[in-house]
Amino acid sequence: MPNSLPLGYAEFLADLKKRIRRARVKAALSANRELILLYWEIGRMILERQKEEGWGSKVIDRLAQDLRREFPDMKGFSARNLKYMRAFAEAYPDKEFVQQVAAQIPWFHHCTLLDKVKDPAERIWYIQQTMEHGWSRNVLVHQIESGLYHRKGKAITNFDRTLPAPQSDLAREVLKDPYVFDFLGLTEDIYLSAVDDLFRHPDDRPSIGIILCKSKNKVIVEYALRDTTKPIGVSSYHLTRALPEEIKSSLPSVEELERELAGV
Repeated sequence: MPNSLPLGYAEFLADLKKRIRRARVKAALSANRELILLYWEIGRMILERQKEEGWGSKVIDRLAQDLRREFPDMKGFSARNLKYMRAFAEAYPDKEFVQQVAAQIPWFHHCTLLDKVKDPAERIWYIQQTMEHGWSRNVLVHQIESGLYHRKGKAITNFDRTLPAPQSDLAREVLKDPYVFDFLGLTEDIYLSAVDDLFRHPDDRPSIGIILCKSKNKVIVEYALRDTTKPIGVSSYHLTRALPEEIKSSLPSVEELERELAGV
């Protein structure tokens, strides 16, 4: 940086960058809130029509075609997503709850909850925990599949030390949500480009992406990577609910850990 720069310029630039990032996150979260409310309204209207006029699933398919024809840049109007909107409105009939609580987390989080959690109280608990801890969608899936809700009263956690501050992961999730970008009319790819823009140091090389999937579906992978020129690898993973016996036997039990913690 040239020596001719005025005194305090570096601090001024750092503060400006912080303000710009904060404004971008705030704008993205605001857009997400409006998107969630729009989807809830669409779902509620579909529910009302089905109840009052007996509309079937074929009408949803036709509605998806017409909306996509009118808004070709928005991926959110697929028949599948319209059915999610209907399920979302049915799951949360209270508009105030949607405005004050549900609209604070991204749409894909809600789709995950609708798919994986059937108990309404449990679903609301996961929404609140996501808001409190700033969980990304992947973290949310892990917590659901590991049964966090059912063991929450028994677990000794280190969430306050190990999980990111509220809204941090959530904000990043919204900043890369394609439905939010479609809603705003932004159609360029992001993801790796966003990582390069937001997180990469000037001395770093371009980012390499890794897609983690539960299974390596050839068709999905082909379509996911077809039009990208970024270096991306694909790998599968699985969650385990129990430790292998040879490892379990060498670890202290929950009771032993609790006694030790109580002693401390």
